[in-house]
Amino acid sequence: MTQKDITFVADFLTEHFNEAPELYNRKGKYFNVERVGQYLKDEDDDLVSPPNTEGNQWFNFLKSSTHLKESPLLFPYYPEKSLHFVKRQMEGVIDQCLQKPADVIGKSVHQAVCMSLYKTSQSEDSTSQLFKLPFLWNDKTSNIHYVLFTILENSISKIYILRRHTDTSRSVSNGILAVEFGNFLNNSINESSDSRCYSCLDAHFYDDETITVVLKESVEQEGKERVLAQLPLS
Repeated sequence: MTQKDITFVADFLTEHFNEAPELYNRKGKYFNVERVGQYLKDEDDDLVSPPNTEGNQWFNFLKSSTHLKESPLLFPYYPEKSLHFVKRQMEGVIDQCLQKPADVIGKSVHQAVCMSLYKTSQSEDSTSQLFKLPFLWNDKTSNIHYVLFTILENSISKIYILRRHTDTSRSVSNGILAVEFGNFLNNSINESSDSRCYSCLDAHFYDDETITVVLKESVEQEGKERVLAQLPLS
């Protein structure tokens, strides 16, 4: 260790570990703990060295404001407690705030329609991976919800479009349909149907009338083609 290191440690001990007779009757150490570490202890005990809030502009502002002083919108301040204590208090308040909306929303949700998309054997473990890339879009002009998705096992060259009216009592034509890309990019009819087959990597609504898709060539080979295409919803 260099003399500079020793001096640094000595200064630290001198500043933070002086004997504090006023703490002798308290549980724990007889000296002031390091002031940063005390905030990180997961304990409900009061801080050994609470911060000095004298001259703090925010506290002075609150004290001088009759409206804000008792406002329920301000989270209470605990100057004697650690951050862990404050964190638990805040989590409790947030959970309480979210509970009522969760109950109300949960009771208002009901099933509007049920349609079977695919069937799998009960022993299959990959069921959760079959449904891929659902993307939601709300057309506010026509009041229709859209969902874009693919089903991996059925056909990787298809993208499904599900649409429902925001008013669940009304129905729309072609509630669900599939768009198959296949080999539509072949240069000529002489190319085999398997030589240039494309599957969908991703799909999003570009606007109310247009869907943007990213396609890739399905053939396992170097330099697979990627195609960015925009399809009119009509």
